[in-house]
Amino acid sequence: MSGTPVRTSGRPLHGEPILERAFRILGAFAEAGEGLPLHKLAARAGLPKSTTSRIATQLSGVGALERLDNGDFVVGLRLLEIASLAPRGHGLRAAALPFMEDLHQVTGQHILLAVRDGHEAVLVERLSARNAAAVKYRVGGRLPLTGTGIGIALLAHAPAQVKDEVLAGATDAGHLRRLMATIRQEGVCAMTVPNPLRTGPTTMSTVAAPILNRRGDSLGALSLVAPDEGGSRVAAQVALRTASLAISRAVGTAGGSERADEVPP
Repeated sequence: MSGTPVRTSGRPLHGEPILERAFRILGAFAEAGEGLPLHKLAARAGLPKSTTSRIATQLSGVGALERLDNGDFVVGLRLLEIASLAPRGHGLRAAALPFMEDLHQVTGQHILLAVRDGHEAVLVERLSARNAAAVKYRVGGRLPLTGTGIGIALLAHAPAQVKDEVLAGATDAGHLRRLMATIRQEGVCAMTVPNPLRTGPTTMSTVAAPILNRRGDSLGALSLVAPDEGGSRVAAQVALRTASLAISRAVGTAGGSERADEVPP
């Protein structure tokens, strides 16, 4: 899992709770549908093979993992069942999906929805056209709050302590502050970022807008990611801003789902 230290010695910390070790094993999976043999699962989790085998077997018994015929472990459906109940992800996704589908149909590009978790963004939905340029991000994956439009949209409305901590480690804090100021003033921003994938265009264009509740607290953020073709982004900015406001109203109308982005720093 992002932010989880890996013990190069192959030994867990003394007295580390079994629940933490279990989550290290679950966090070892990096790609959708990925199968891992025991030795690779243990290496990624930073645990001895014997410990990994014991805990992975227990996780398989409750459906959190599944074991293939070749012995590899994969993420189990039980985790999907549980994760779908997360209010900050599922509730926001349900309200946002109709508007995301409209954007997706009009643009034919990637439409992302994310919420903040500490110093990272978690992608809760992504709509992608078949012919759209490949992107690195997957549903359930984590993105930095710096270097991505959707991350900066979340950071712009994060608590002051989170902003200070993130900016303290940023290489261009001044540029980030200007982007955040634009988001707070205009409700949307556009930027060009390097493509993290080796294939496809070298740069990507991202337009992002925060989703706020009636008090102005952050619920999440929405973004459009497309190849950087040097054209005008005005239409995309208007579309993203309009969609983010509509999602905010939809969440408020639903009742009970309107929660601020209150997570541990």
